Amino acid sequence: MKLGILLGYSGKQIQIPMDLIRHAESLGYDSVWTAEAYGNDAVTSASWVLAQTEKIKVGTAIMQMPARTPAMAAMTAMSLDQLSGGRFIVGLGASGPQVVEGWHGVPYGKPVTRTREYIKIMRAIMEREGPVEFDGNMYHLPNKGEGTTGLGKPLKSILDANPNIPIYTASITPAGLRCAGEVADGVFPVWMDPNKYGIIGEHIEKGFAKAGGGKGLSDFNIAPFVSVAMDDDLDAAFDSLRPWLGLYIGGMGAKGKNFYHDYATRLGYGEAADKIQDLYLSGKQAEACAEVPRELIDEVALVGSKDRIRDRLGAWKEAGEKGHVTTMLLGVHDPEVLELFAEEML
Repeated sequence: MKLGILLGYSGKQIQIPMDLIRHAESLGYDSVWTAEAYGNDAVTSASWVLAQTEKIKVGTAIMQMPARTPAMAAMTAMSLDQLSGGRFIVGLGASGPQVVEGWHGVPYGKPVTRTREYIKIMRAIMEREGPVEFDGNMYHLPNKGEGTTGLGKPLKSILDANPNIPIYTASITPAGLRCAGEVADGVFPVWMDPNKYGIIGEHIEKGFAKAGGGKGLSDFNIAPFVSVAMDDDLDAAFDSLRPWLGLYIGGMGAKGKNFYHDYATRLGYGEAADKIQDLYLSGKQAEACAEVPRELIDEVALVGSKDRIRDRLGAWKEAGEKGHVTTMLLGVHDPEVLELFAEEML
């Protein structure tokens, strides 16, 4: 089992805990992950961390695909790969309609189609076998559509080829998971029950079958986000994570179009998800968060005292042995928690 830490995105002032990151690096952590929403970008933070570390890999969870062209993402990946000695991991995501259309001002379109085409173009650029041409549903290289000059021509990257830069996608929908299994090197679900691999695994494995070539779990990294609330006061620990799940299940997206609500339903919490969403969308956020089931939190996060967390790591270890989880991406900024996981999992 590998371990990583999630930095998330910053508030008004960018805060990057380099001391914590270096400590994780010294403990043997494999990776650290930056993020973006509509404030700081993920790439600048990733560059900052790579420049101040020596061994730990740095990934983006996520680079918003609608915010940059596939060619720009490939240029970024190839540049950081060279500058860091091969320590950069591309993490892509479709983001959501509110950010894509409200912030970036471009159509949300078809996220799975975008992901598949985006990665195919990136790989063609990074393989550098020749000038890149692509005629897809969402992307065209060269672009000869309305408003173009007609002067565009196929180009080949100036940088040396590196077809081995890993590309992960963020997904929890069945179609997105199938796409990840088909075209990506890994996937990071926003949360996961290690005992219910089949809920995501059946779709990932259909993607493997479509990819062909014998692709399987040994070629793929499943890296779920795992929130940790270490506190001897068990009720307080559970309560600290309710706003996180309440926001995603209740407030991300609209009624009938919330991927996290649907995912909670597939995990067996459909009735609770409906109630959380109804309350959240009616402006009763605190009441919505209070309805997040304790059982759901316990399945997808690690909660309680040090001894309780240590005991509950057994399910994650078993999932790792089966290849159902390759890397746990921990949402923690506490050195004591980092040390506990290093002691138990590395």
